[in-house]
This record gives sequence, structure tokens and C-alpha cells, in this order.
Amino acid sequence: MPWVEPEPGPSPEQKLKLTKQDSATGPEWYQKSEESESEGNQPPLEPLASPRTPETPGPPALERDDAPLPEGDDASPRPSVLDDAPLPEEETPEPRAICRHRHRCHTDCLEAPLSRAFQWLGWQVGAHPWIFLLAPLMLTAALGTGFLYLPEEEEEDLEEQYTPVGGPAKAERRFVQGHFTTNDSYRFSASRRSTEANFASLLVVSYSDSLLDPATFAEVSKLDRAVQDLRVARENGSQIQYQQVCAKYGALCVRPNPLLYAWQVDKTLNLSSISFPIYNHGGHPLYLTGFFGGRILGGSLGMGHLLLRAKAMRLLYYLKTEDPEDSVQSKQWLTHFLEQFTNITNTLALKKIEVVHFTSLSRQLEFQATSMTVIPVFHLAYVLIILFAVTSCFRFDCIRNKMYVAAFGVISAFLAVVSGFGLLLHIGVPFVIIVANSPFLILGVGVDDMFIMISAWHKTSLADDIPERMSNVYSKVAVSITITTITNILAFYTGVMSSFRSVQCFCIYTGTTLLFCYFYSITCFGAFMALDGKREVVCLRWLKKADAKWSSFKKFCCFPFGSVPDEHGTDVHPMNLFFRDRFGPFLTNSESKYFVVFIYVLYIISSIYGCFHVQEGLDLRNLASDNSYITPYFNVEEDYFSDYGPRVMVIVTKKVDYWNEDVRQKLENCIKIFEKNVYVDKNLTEFWLDAYVQYLKGNSQDPNDKNTFMNNIPDFLSNFPNFQHDINISSSNEIISSRGFIQTTNVSSSTKRKIMLFQLRRIAEDCQIPLIVYNQAFIYFDQYAAIIENTVQNVLVASAAMFIVSLLLIPYPFCSLWVTFAIGSVIVGVTGFMAFWKVNLDSISMINLVICIGCWFVEKILKDDSSGEPCSNLFKHYLQYVQKAVAERIPVEELSSWAMAKKSLKSLLDLDGHLENGFLKSRN
Repeated sequence: MPWVEPEPGPSPEQKLKLTKQDSATGPEWYQKSEESESEGNQPPLEPLASPRTPETPGPPALERDDAPLPEGDDASPRPSVLDDAPLPEEETPEPRAICRHRHRCHTDCLEAPLSRAFQWLGWQVGAHPWIFLLAPLMLTAALGTGFLYLPEEEEEDLEEQYTPVGGPAKAERRFVQGHFTTNDSYRFSASRRSTEANFASLLVVSYSDSLLDPATFAEVSKLDRAVQDLRVARENGSQIQYQQVCAKYGALCVRPNPLLYAWQVDKTLNLSSISFPIYNHGGHPLYLTGFFGGRILGGSLGMGHLLLRAKAMRLLYYLKTEDPEDSVQSKQWLTHFLEQFTNITNTLALKKIEVVHFTSLSRQLEFQATSMTVIPVFHLAYVLIILFAVTSCFRFDCIRNKMYVAAFGVISAFLAVVSGFGLLLHIGVPFVIIVANSPFLILGVGVDDMFIMISAWHKTSLADDIPERMSNVYSKVAVSITITTITNILAFYTGVMSSFRSVQCFCIYTGTTLLFCYFYSITCFGAFMALDGKREVVCLRWLKKADAKWSSFKKFCCFPFGSVPDEHGTDVHPMNLFFRDRFGPFLTNSESKYFVVFIYVLYIISSIYGCFHVQEGLDLRNLASDNSYITPYFNVEEDYFSDYGPRVMVIVTKKVDYWNEDVRQKLENCIKIFEKNVYVDKNLTEFWLDAYVQYLKGNSQDPNDKNTFMNNIPDFLSNFPNFQHDINISSSNEIISSRGFIQTTNVSSSTKRKIMLFQLRRIAEDCQIPLIVYNQAFIYFDQYAAIIENTVQNVLVASAAMFIVSLLLIPYPFCSLWVTFAIGSVIVGVTGFMAFWKVNLDSISMINLVICIGCWFVEKILKDDSSGEPCSNLFKHYLQYVQKAVAERIPVEELSSWAMAKKSLKSLLDLDGHLENGFLKSRN
């Protein structure tokens, strides 16, 4: 690109005059400049250094771009580093070839109107602080009455909150409930139930290599009798015994373990000749799948393989569920079981086995118990945040000390929580337990906004009146806070599109409360800061009173380590100095850049690798505390009982001609396809139609004749009562629907469960006979499919919203693309590292991904940590400095003492110091 000389500037005499005037007037020139810039709809520029006195040599406090430094003998020496240089105005002379793009593609159409509006609001808050302070407090008191509607003892339905709304399994369950019946008082079958039954489960693990010996079985039998002997004393003096509430098959309770019951009946049973998974005992097959774990199998034996060893055994105590009264008694017995289990194991003094337990109530009870632990942590978090805020804002300078302002900033976030939650409770939005974690997030956002506003306040002059200082603060800070609030709320309201109720409720509560947090920050907290500003004025006047008697006392109490602050000066936090003078230069040197790029490449590669290995689905262990009894239960179950999965119904959903041989052949072909699947054990298929055809042929009946086929069904069911609930026959003697069963296997991980569910449903859809597959566990398996879809949807929509907002508020569209790219980088990183941290992708972690988009990253992009200045100004000022450097032949490295955020954007804008210096050197 050819070099274009800049436009001629003012004459040397003008430069001398302006420079001399700056040195003499200092702040007065600055105030005039600020007024002129305000008239030009530009945000006022704060001086980057303390104003210099006339005796101090060096550059003036602030130079305008239309007044370059004098030349010749009258020129003052150029500083080597432009740390104290002000931000140049847009009128800076600059090469047309470089700044040509500044006249197009500007998209910051909202920043200037917002800045003017908040400048007016800041003036009003500073002029009438009590109105803006008391009005939010009264609003909070009114909305806080919504907590009267907070549910106290209502149980939260985990299935409703943490499974997909409108999932396929729920529609399949409705079909099963409408076409098939069960009877847990006479013909109980766990695999035939459409919903989970009440149960208690014990997992017994042997201390030896195998529990298949009479001594271990005797100890397990003693444990079994102790459980069945439990009785619940009722208030009326009666008792609830296990035999009253147990699910029954015939006249007997369903046995907790079929092989254990066979041994209890016949102690001479040879435990070394047991076949697995089916054991033929006295002509009756015993299905042992799911009852023995940690197995070692031998050669073929009977209907399976010889069971050489078994490390673990399961005892399942099913209870009545269908009748509401029976279900209440069953839950009372289960509650008593949980209370007495520790006493049972201590009394028995088990020596050969270790026992862990779980019940159908355990998920709910442990989840509620864990949620209650949030309350004390919530209190502790507020105390710690208050201490941190107070410590961070403490100054030995009693005038600029903001301890009380910081404490009120935390209180302001608390008021936002009360208002937001109260409003939604008034409206009737469900309050789920996970919403109790929302105040932690609100607290973080509110405190962050507080620090930004306090930082901007410190950069105002003590000599200005309160409305003017508040107007200055709001014009700089409130715009960036508005931007981040919009992005936060958009990100969280995006979560409302999720198919998980818990995510929807959390996002509604959090997004609404963030809106209140923003409203209280610019009203209630701003008003308190204005009142504290009046305290500064009173304190400063008292300190400046000529009183020799108290002068030493005043200095010692108010300024033990320094002098009285300059009324026209600003306060710079030591942390800002560290990032400006230490960390910024370190980050922008060549070696650091190469190291950062290298680390980032490693980070992104490992993150992408982790994204392909992350597990999906809600792990129930994460719903309980670390010391909960359900954690070791699921650990043992995962170690020893994860090879066999649920027993799945294969349901014929419409009327078909079962007596037609072609129809039966099509149905048989579909069953064979199921059996060929890698996740299905073909030896454990159970289907009434096969047994019925063999029954008819065994009785010399023609299964292809309609009348013969239909008329013999009652006799068949009387001989094989276990199929009684598998055939739905209408009053017109037609088979409306029927079902068979297949046994799943090799589904030890969430990924395998998801693949198994997809494949079985695909086989059912492709079959020529109308089929569906269902198991009660599919209600929870559906989350594996929905979580990926919901996560991608929420991330894409939220990222698009962030891009649009940044496009409207950042003047350069290319920078908006980089913002969106950085958001994607954060999402990939968090998702990938979830695999390394063993964190599943579920409805709860999906909320955190939404937070990554809306709350943390975009907030830091759109705020300059040192001044609260919007990012659009940051990009604009950086480009102007680069253009000035090119125009005046100043090495860009000399401009590298900005705040950390401004430095790192050199690489972001592809205006790296190497490229700029290369261009400058080519001109020299």
C-alpha cells in the first residue's frame, strides 16, 4: 500500500500556544475539552494521568489531535512511552489508506443514545438519591410477599423436572397404560409394569471370591428374614407387616431372589451346579439375570452356562403400588426400612458379606436432603462475598473508602433475588429445588457490576458536584452494564426453549432476577453511592478546616499512610496498576504471545477430543451428597450388575391377523432382527405368540384358522397365566394389541444406552408390522437423546443473540465475529473438559453452558475492567492510536502500556505489533 502523507496540521506557533496553555491551566482545559466533546455526542475522556503543574516539565495533561507537539527548539522532548497520553479524538490526522474502513460498516447505532440517556439518569439519581433508594426498597417489600406461596413440604417430581417434556417414552407409556393392565396383588411382574413399582433393593457383596457356598447363603438368608420381619407401628396401635404390603404372585410374596428362595426351601441344593442365566429347578425355569453379578461362567449347562463364581447378589423386595392406600402403606414400610437398616446390619454382625441398600423413595429423599444443604452454604456465600467486597474497596484514605458502599452492593443483589423470586411466585411459576442455586449467580453478577461502578466513581473529581459525578459514572458504566444485562437475559431466556422443566424454571427465575439486579444497580445502588459521595464532600471539608488542634489527629486517623487527596485527582486501584504496568507488557511481548498461542492450541485440541467422549444423562449419584448411602449402592451396581439392562416390551400397536401365516412370519422376522442386535440377548426373548402356536400344534389345532386361533386363547392363558396381561382382547373378540419381551445387555454406559434406544426404535419403525418398544427406564433414557439436541439448540440460539447484540454495540463487525468465535471456544472448552472431569452432560450442566455464553465471557468482552468503558470505544480508541502511530512514525510498542484488555486486542484485531512495526520499518 503506498504511503499517504497526513493532512497538514496547525502551525508551530499554534502548537506552542496550545502547549503552553495546557501546562498553565491543566484541569480547566480538560473541562472545556470535555464540554466540547459532549456537544459532539462523544463520551467524555478522562485524563490518563494526574494534571501537571506549570513547573513540571514534560508533555501536557491532555493533547488534542489537532494540536501536535511543537517542533524545533520550542518542542518539548517526546516521551519514550506514551503511558500518560490521552485517547485521541476521531479528528486525528491519519493516513487515508489506513483508516479508509472507518467510514463504513459501523454498527454501533445504539451506544450513543444509550450513553446520553444514562447520562441524564445519572444526573437524576445524583440529584434525588432518596427517591431512587426508597422506591426499590418499597418494591422489594411488596414483591417479597410472594414467598408466602413458596411450597414447603410439596415433593418435587424428579421425573417431571429432569426428563424431557413430550419425550417419546412418555407417549409409549400412555399407550401401554391404555392397552395393558397389571395386578400387583396377584400377578405381579416387574417387567410388565408401565411405571416403577415401590421397592427396596439390597446388593450383597461377598468378602471372598464367590458367595456360592452354603455359609454365605446362610448369612444372606438371615439378612432376608430380618428385612421381612420389619413391622411399622401405626398411631392406632396396628402394625404394617411386610406380608401385608409385598407384591404377590399367586398367594405368595414375590421372592427377593429366586435362587436364594430355592435354597431356603431345599438346603441340600447344589450351588456348584447352577446354570446361568436360566436355571431349571424342579421343572420350573428360574430367570437369574440381574440377580447375580461379578460372574465367572463355565461350559454349557442346561439352558445356559455353568455359574462357577458370583461375587455379588441382589435382593429385590417389591411392594404394592397400584392401589393408593396400599401405596401409602408401602411407602411407610420403606421409610421404616431406611430408618432401621443400619440397626439391622449392626445387630446381625455380618462377617462374610457387605450390604448396600436403595429404595424407590431414595432418589427423592436424598435429593431433598441435599437441597437443604444449599441454605447454609448460601448464607456463608453472602458473608464471604461481603467480606471480599469490603476488603477490596477498603482504603486508608477515609474519603475514598467504599467499605459501606461495597456492603450495600451485596445487599442490592439480595434485594434483586427477593424481588425476582417474589414476582414469579406471585405469578405461579413453579419453584424447583435447582432454582435455589440461582442466587449464587445473581450475587456474582451484582457484585461485578458494583465493582465496575465503584471503579468509575473513583475516576471522577472530588471538586465536581454529585449529580455531575453520577452523570459521568453512568455515561461510562451504565451502557456496558446494560449490554451485559441484555446478553445475560437473552442467554437465560433461551433456556426456556429447553425440553427439561428444571432448566426452564431455572432460566426463568435467573433471567428475571438478573433484570431486577440490573434495575437495582442503576437505581438503588447508584443512589446509595450518591449519598456516599455527599459523605466524601462533608469529610473533605472537615479535613480542610484550618484547625491546628486537630490537624495531626485528622491526618493520623484519615490518612495514616498518605496525604490528603487532590480534589481534582482520581484514584487508581493497585490491581489496575499491576495489570497496566506489569501483566499487560508481559502478555504482549513476542515470547508470551507464542506461548499463549501454543497453550491455546493444546487447549482447543484437547477440548475437541473431550467433546467426543463426554457422557450424557443425569447421574443419580450427583443428586445426593457425597456421604449418601445411595452412592456406594450405585457404585456396586455399576461394578457388578451393569451387563444386563432393562427387559424391553415389543408391542404390536394395531389389529393384525395373527392367524395369518404371512403376518406371523413378518412379525417373527422383526423379532429376529431385534435378537441380532448387539444389545439384545437372543436366548431370553419371550413372546406369547410363539408359545401359543406351539400350544395349538401340540393339541393338533390349526393356528391358521381364525376361529380356532381366537377360541383357544382362554384355554392357553389358563395354562400359561404369565401371558395373561400380554394380550388385549376387545369385547368383540379381537386382539387390539399384544406384546412380547426382549432382554437388553451390554448397556453399561450412557452412550451405549442411547445407542441401544435409537437402534431398537429404528428397528420397530422399519418393521412391516406396527411396533413400538418400551420400558419404564426409557423415560430417563430419553434424556440422552434430548440433552444433545437441547444443548446444541440453546448454544446456537444464545450465540446468535450474542452476535446480534455485539454487532449493534461494537462498531466493527469483524470484531463481533471474533466475539462469537471466542464464545464458541469457551463452549467447546467447557464441554470437552467435562469428559476429563467425569461430569455428565445433563440438564444441570447444560445450564452452566448457558451461563458460559450469557454471563461470564460476554460480560468480560463488553466491559473494560479498568474503566467500565464499552468495548466499542475500546476498539475505536485502539485503532485511533495505531493510526496516530503510523502518522507520527511512533513505534507501536511504545503504546503498549494500556490496560490488559486493550493490549490483548492487538492480536484479536490482527493489528499485531510485529505487523505494525514491519509496516513502519518499511517506511523508514
